[in-house]
Formats: sequence, C-alpha cells, structure tokens
Amino acid sequence: MLRLTELRLPLDHPEPALRAAVLARLGIADADLLELQIFRRGYDARRKSAIQLVYTLDLALRDEAAALRRHQGDRHVGPRPDTTYRFVGQAPAGFTRRPLVIGAGPCGLLAGLLLAQMGFRPIILERGKVVRERTKDTWGLWRRSELHPESNVQFGEGGAGTFSDGKLYSQISDPGHHGRKVLEEFVKAGAPEEILYVSKPHIGTFRLVTMVEHMRRSIESLGGEYRFESRVTDLLIDTAPDGTRQVRGVALADGTVLESDHVVLAVGHSARDTFELLERRGVYVEAKPFSIGVRIEHPQRMVNECRFGPFAGNKVLGAADYKLVHHCRNGRTVYSFCMCPGGTVVAATSEPGRVVTNGMSQYQRAERNANSAVVVGITPEQDFPGGPLAGIDLQRRLEEAAFRAGGGDYRAPVQTVGDLLAGRPSTALGEVAPSYKPGVTPSDLAAFLPDYAVAAIREALPAFDRQLRGFARGDAVMTGVETRTSSPVRVKRGEDRQSLNTRGLFPAGEGAGYAGGILSAAVDGIKTAEAVARSLLGAAARAKAA
Repeated sequence: MLRLTELRLPLDHPEPALRAAVLARLGIADADLLELQIFRRGYDARRKSAIQLVYTLDLALRDEAAALRRHQGDRHVGPRPDTTYRFVGQAPAGFTRRPLVIGAGPCGLLAGLLLAQMGFRPIILERGKVVRERTKDTWGLWRRSELHPESNVQFGEGGAGTFSDGKLYSQISDPGHHGRKVLEEFVKAGAPEEILYVSKPHIGTFRLVTMVEHMRRSIESLGGEYRFESRVTDLLIDTAPDGTRQVRGVALADGTVLESDHVVLAVGHSARDTFELLERRGVYVEAKPFSIGVRIEHPQRMVNECRFGPFAGNKVLGAADYKLVHHCRNGRTVYSFCMCPGGTVVAATSEPGRVVTNGMSQYQRAERNANSAVVVGITPEQDFPGGPLAGIDLQRRLEEAAFRAGGGDYRAPVQTVGDLLAGRPSTALGEVAPSYKPGVTPSDLAAFLPDYAVAAIREALPAFDRQLRGFARGDAVMTGVETRTSSPVRVKRGEDRQSLNTRGLFPAGEGAGYAGGILSAAVDGIKTAEAVARSLLGAAARAKAA
C-alpha cells in the first residue's frame, strides 16, 4: 500500500469528496483506487473562517509502482510504513520464572499484557482495588470528603490516567510504532476505533474503566495473575562481595514474600512511600524537575469560539483545547498542562490532610467548563535542594497549606484571575462556577504558593490572554494546588532498562521519571516488557548451554 499525507479538504466536505480528492491528487482513475483507509485525521484551525481537515491516508492501487514513479520526489507520497508489532521472543514451554510487575496503571498494564502475550505469566501487584471498587472510593472523596489512602485517584487498577481526560497522544519519538500497538490493544479492549486515526484521540473515564477490566481478563486468560490490595513494603536484594546488587523479590504489607529476579517498577508518580523504600534500600534515585501551580477554569463555549470561530460547536471538531507557554522575565516558564475540554477539576490527593487538584473529562467532553493546569517549572538546584526526596517534601508542604486554606475538610482554595492580578484575596466568585468537589473556599492562592510561582503566573495570564482571548477574564477561577504534574524523582536506569545499581529491577513509566501521560507510560511499559523478556530469555539460554 501507499501512504498519502497532507491531503486537505474543507471541514464540511461531503464523504465522496475524500475519494475524489485522492484521485485528483494522484492523477488516477476511480477503478485504479482499490482501497482507502484513513490513518490519521487532524485539522488546521489557523484560519477560523476556513478550517480544514488534514488527512493521512493508506491506499491500495492497481499499479502502485507506477504511482510511485510518477510521484518520485514528492515527500507526501510513498510506501506505507510497516507498523506491525513483532514480539522480541516467546517463553519456551515449561518456563517457570515469573516476572513481577508493581503497579497496574498504563505502564504496568501494558508491561503485564506484553509479558503475558509472550508467555511469561507475570504477577501484577497493585496496592489499590479493582477499578470499579476504586471508582466508588474515589467518588467517596468527591461527594462525602472521605479519603481512602490506598484507593483514590492515584492508587488502584488503571492508575491516575483512569480519572483524567484519557488523552492518547504524546510527543515522544516512536520509530518502532509502539504507540500503535497500544492503541490497537485499547481498541480490542473496547475503545472507539476512531482513536486509531484522529489526531488527538481520547477516551474519557467511564470507557477507560471497562477497557481496564477487559485487559485484565486478557492477561489472566494468558496465565498472568493479579493481586490487588497488595502494597509492596520491601525489596529483597542480594549484594555480592564485589558490591553487585541483584533483586530477588518483594515483601508485601501482609507479610507475603514473592521471589523473582525480574521486577518491573511501574508505581506512578504518587507512590511516595515506595520512593522512600528505594532510597532506604540503596537503589539509585535522584531528584528531577517538575512543575507546580493551579487549575484554571473557563466556559468551554468561550474556548470553542476563540479557537474555531464560526465553526464552534462543529461535531467533527468537538470541544476545543489549547496549549499555551510563556517565558517570564524572572527566568521561569509557565505553561498549560493536561488541558481537559468540557471537563471538571477533581480532588486527587492520596494522603490525609492534603489537597491536590487534577482534571478529568468524559468521552463526550460535554461539561460546561474547560480546565487546565497553569504551572511553573521548578528544578532541584534552584527550588528544592536537599536530596533525592526533597521534591516530595515540597509537594507535601504545598498540599498541606492548600488543605488548611480550603477549610481542613478537603475543600480546595480558589481565587479569581481578577483578584490574583489585583493582589487581593477572593471573597466571592463570578459567572464561572468552579467544578471541584467536594467544594471550594474563596481564598488567596498567594498565601501558600511560592512567591516566584505567583509572580510568574501573574505575568503569564495576560500573555495567555493575547493568545486566547478571554483567558485572563476576571471571573475565571483558579483552584489550588496542582503538584502532581510529574514525578519529583527519577529512578535511573541503564540502556538495558535496569536500575543503574540493582540488577533485575526495571524502573518504568511516570513514577520512575520516564513518561508523562497514558500513551507515553504505556509505550514505556511495552519497551520495558521487551527488556525483561530479553533478559529472561538470555538467562534461560545461558542456563541451557551450561
């Protein structure tokens, strides 16, 4: 097949126009076009009065060689890349060495699925509950201010991505097409087929729940095993006389010991006790940059009109998103993060006495408000010196201050943009109603956010308004505090994806500092599973030779 890229058509084009455009672009007769598949469909909204759809198409022609000769040198016409996923190996019959996967978020889920598909029968350890029970516990915080420390937005089957917009796109380099494998597995699990071709695919929370359940059943049918409410409290590590360290298994909170010399660490960015365990056990961990700030809400209608003009509300375009960046005079960078069109701001803490915000959307993105994090980049050297876990200490201080400012009952402190820019606390809100549950308290975000962050956000808001008219409207609502943008630590690994100083430990995903978002975490899970398989098969081959 051939691939044709950058084929542009008006937003409201009739369905037959796509085929006609292909025929005209390639200069072929209708009978010569045997098959047409949409590989990607995006849009170009730079001219709001003439928004275009932009297609990447895979085509079967009667004479593909002739078409390639005619369009030689045309960078938009060429052979279709081979995106077929190929396993790196398969466990031999009777293979008994079972890898452990700690964490059942996107990274652990895909690592477990790939290991199961290769015949290694992984054991997946998840500190939280199955996804439907976890959902009930999470709603308990949102509706009744009841926090379950082991079952919430951060912990439980599906990981933090379950309660998000379900975005399935990333800016990672992916020459091996691992992202395609992820999307195909999601479609098998019940995701809409459009995620295979729309330029910014998303799923939404409710669909993610059923997909996660389906994928769990697939893993179990292949010999894999899940153990829920199984928090890892210790790593078993052998140290040789020369100082070489090898993981030998894990201990669980209930006293169970599981032996394995291949352990995937896919714990997510909020497993603070696990990071403390790693440092205590001498696993190499270092502090890494992350970001802090607030969630901001605007009417989704306003965002649609700013981005799409007269086409606001078009079903093909859906709810509009945005991506904004401002480099401040004080050297800080402020940017929008995890934008959730037509969504809600949610309580995302995993520890008692702390308030954390995140954003979530359902598949339809039909809620009244748009929300996004507005965050400031921070670094260990400048903002939280003091060791590998100093970023966690900073997060906790900010989250505790937000808890107190909200009233001490998991309500969150909020402030309007107008009041923040004027340097005064908010005492009342305007037209934009905050969506955060279990509730909000008008407050002064500057009372607990670092001065440099407040100054940077104050400078960035008017700059963002010049890019998206209305962004700095006075009644836009900011909810604090956003601290879990990414992991504050990195569990460093080598080229073989094993810990720098502990053989058999495979740090992966967001928590280890190697991903950001569902798709990139899932891709990292696949690549880590491949590394585990290579190691297991290599060890088996060496044992057989001996």
